[in-house]
Amino acid sequence: MKKNLPAVAHDKPNGIAYLIGRIDHVLSRRLRDCLGLLGLTAAQYTALSVLDTQQQLSNAQLAERSMISPQSANEMVKAMEARGWITRQADANHGRIIHLRLSAEGRALLHRGDAAVAQLEHAMLAEIGLDQRGELHAQLRQLLRSLSAIVL
Repeated sequence: MKKNLPAVAHDKPNGIAYLIGRIDHVLSRRLRDCLGLLGLTAAQYTALSVLDTQQQLSNAQLAERSMISPQSANEMVKAMEARGWITRQADANHGRIIHLRLSAEGRALLHRGDAAVAQLEHAMLAEIGLDQRGELHAQLRQLLRSLSAIVL
Protein backbone atom coordinates (compact mmCIF):
# COMPACT_ATOMS: atom_id res chain seq x y z
CA MET A 1 0.00 0.00 0.00
CA LYS A 2 1.44 3.35 -1.08
CA LYS A 3 1.16 6.25 1.34
CA ASN A 4 1.87 9.96 1.30
CA LEU A 5 4.49 11.56 3.51
CA PRO A 6 3.09 12.37 6.96
CA ALA A 7 3.13 15.91 8.31
CA VAL A 8 5.87 16.50 10.89
CA ALA A 9 5.92 18.90 13.83
CA HIS A 10 9.39 20.22 12.99
CA ASP A 11 11.19 20.90 9.72
CA LYS A 12 14.67 19.75 10.70
CA PRO A 13 15.74 16.16 9.92
CA ASN A 14 17.22 14.07 12.73
CA GLY A 15 20.23 12.88 10.71
CA ILE A 16 19.13 9.26 10.13
CA ALA A 17 18.93 9.72 6.34
CA TYR A 18 22.40 11.29 6.31
CA LEU A 19 23.84 8.48 8.43
CA ILE A 20 22.30 5.80 6.21
CA GLY A 21 23.69 7.62 3.17
CA ARG A 22 27.17 7.66 4.70
CA ILE A 23 26.91 3.95 5.54
CA ASP A 24 25.86 3.27 1.95
CA HIS A 25 28.80 5.28 0.62
CA VAL A 26 31.43 3.61 2.81
CA LEU A 27 29.94 0.14 2.36
CA SER A 28 29.86 0.58 -1.43
CA ARG A 29 33.53 1.55 -1.41
CA ARG A 30 34.49 -1.43 0.78
CA LEU A 31 32.47 -3.80 -1.43
CA ARG A 32 34.17 -2.36 -4.51
CA ASP A 33 37.56 -2.93 -2.88
CA CYS A 34 37.03 -6.51 -1.68
CA LEU A 35 35.19 -7.68 -4.81
CA GLY A 36 37.67 -5.89 -7.06
CA LEU A 37 40.38 -8.19 -5.72
CA LEU A 38 38.40 -11.03 -7.33
CA GLY A 39 37.94 -9.16 -10.62
CA LEU A 40 34.27 -8.46 -9.84
CA THR A 41 32.26 -5.28 -9.67
CA ALA A 42 29.51 -4.93 -7.07
CA ALA A 43 26.91 -5.03 -9.88
CA GLN A 44 28.39 -8.26 -11.28
CA TYR A 45 28.45 -9.83 -7.82
CA THR A 46 24.81 -8.84 -7.30
CA ALA A 47 23.86 -10.27 -10.69
CA LEU A 48 25.66 -13.56 -9.96
CA SER A 49 23.89 -13.73 -6.58
CA VAL A 50 20.50 -13.07 -8.18
CA LEU A 51 21.10 -15.69 -10.88
CA ASP A 52 22.16 -18.22 -8.24
CA THR A 53 18.93 -17.66 -6.32
CA GLN A 54 16.56 -17.38 -9.29
CA GLN A 55 18.21 -20.09 -11.45
CA GLN A 56 17.19 -18.48 -14.75
CA LEU A 57 16.10 -14.98 -15.63
CA SER A 58 15.65 -12.74 -18.62
CA ASN A 59 17.95 -9.75 -19.08
CA ALA A 60 15.14 -7.37 -18.01
CA GLN A 61 14.43 -9.37 -14.86
CA LEU A 62 18.13 -9.45 -14.01
CA ALA A 63 18.38 -5.68 -14.44
CA GLU A 64 15.44 -5.07 -12.13
CA ARG A 65 16.67 -7.45 -9.42
CA SER A 66 20.27 -6.19 -9.70
CA MET A 67 19.17 -2.56 -9.33
CA ILE A 68 20.71 -1.40 -12.63
CA SER A 69 19.29 -0.11 -15.89
CA PRO A 70 18.41 -2.57 -18.67
CA GLN A 71 21.13 -0.99 -20.84
CA SER A 72 23.77 -1.49 -18.12
CA ALA A 73 22.55 -5.03 -17.57
CA ASN A 74 22.89 -5.79 -21.28
CA GLU A 75 26.53 -4.64 -21.32
CA MET A 76 27.27 -6.47 -18.07
CA VAL A 77 25.70 -9.70 -19.36
CA LYS A 78 27.84 -9.55 -22.51
CA ALA A 79 31.00 -9.10 -20.43
CA MET A 80 30.05 -11.86 -17.97
CA GLU A 81 29.25 -14.24 -20.81
CA ALA A 82 32.58 -13.44 -22.50
CA ARG A 83 34.35 -14.32 -19.23
CA GLY A 84 32.46 -17.60 -19.01
CA TRP A 85 30.58 -16.70 -15.81
CA ILE A 86 27.08 -17.10 -17.29
CA THR A 87 25.37 -18.84 -20.17
CA ARG A 88 22.53 -17.57 -22.32
CA GLN A 89 19.87 -19.80 -23.80
CA ALA A 90 16.87 -18.93 -25.96
CA ASP A 91 13.47 -19.74 -24.48
CA ALA A 92 11.96 -22.78 -26.17
CA ASN A 93 8.57 -21.06 -26.52
CA HIS A 94 9.65 -17.44 -27.11
CA GLY A 95 12.56 -16.86 -29.47
CA ARG A 96 13.03 -13.28 -28.25
CA ILE A 97 13.41 -14.28 -24.58
CA ILE A 98 16.91 -15.26 -23.51
CA HIS A 99 17.39 -17.05 -20.19
CA LEU A 100 20.55 -16.42 -18.21
CA ARG A 101 22.19 -19.02 -15.96
CA LEU A 102 25.35 -19.25 -13.89
CA SER A 103 28.11 -21.41 -15.32
CA ALA A 104 30.27 -23.58 -13.06
CA GLU A 105 32.97 -20.90 -13.27
CA GLY A 106 30.44 -18.20 -12.36
CA ARG A 107 29.22 -20.23 -9.39
CA ALA A 108 32.79 -20.73 -8.13
CA LEU A 109 33.46 -16.99 -8.48
CA LEU A 110 30.22 -16.23 -6.64
CA HIS A 111 31.33 -18.46 -3.74
CA ARG A 112 34.60 -16.52 -3.50
CA GLY A 113 32.62 -13.28 -3.62
CA ASP A 114 30.27 -14.55 -0.90
CA ALA A 115 33.26 -15.30 1.32
CA ALA A 116 34.69 -11.81 0.76
CA VAL A 117 31.35 -10.12 1.50
CA ALA A 118 30.77 -12.31 4.56
CA GLN A 119 34.18 -11.28 5.88
CA LEU A 120 33.31 -7.61 5.29
CA GLU A 121 29.93 -8.01 7.03
CA HIS A 122 31.63 -9.74 9.94
CA ALA A 123 34.05 -6.83 10.34
CA MET A 124 31.25 -4.29 9.99
CA LEU A 125 29.13 -5.99 12.67
CA ALA A 126 31.98 -6.94 15.01
CA GLU A 127 30.90 -4.51 17.72
CA ILE A 128 27.22 -5.41 17.52
CA GLY A 129 26.08 -8.35 19.63
CA LEU A 130 24.64 -11.43 17.97
CA ASP A 131 21.29 -10.80 19.65
CA GLN A 132 21.19 -7.24 18.26
CA ARG A 133 21.97 -8.29 14.67
CA GLY A 134 18.57 -9.89 14.15
CA GLU A 135 16.85 -6.78 15.49
CA LEU A 136 18.99 -4.53 13.27
CA HIS A 137 18.16 -6.67 10.22
CA ALA A 138 14.43 -6.48 10.99
CA GLN A 139 14.59 -2.70 11.49
CA LEU A 140 16.45 -2.19 8.21
CA ARG A 141 13.88 -4.31 6.36
CA GLN A 142 11.10 -2.21 7.94
CA LEU A 143 12.81 1.00 6.82
CA LEU A 144 12.98 -0.39 3.29
CA ARG A 145 9.29 -1.32 3.33
CA SER A 146 8.35 2.13 4.68
CA LEU A 147 10.41 3.97 2.08
CA SER A 148 9.08 1.79 -0.72
CA ALA A 149 5.50 2.62 0.27
CA ILE A 150 5.96 6.40 0.06
CA VAL A 151 4.46 8.25 -2.90
CA LEU A 152 5.81 11.75 -3.51
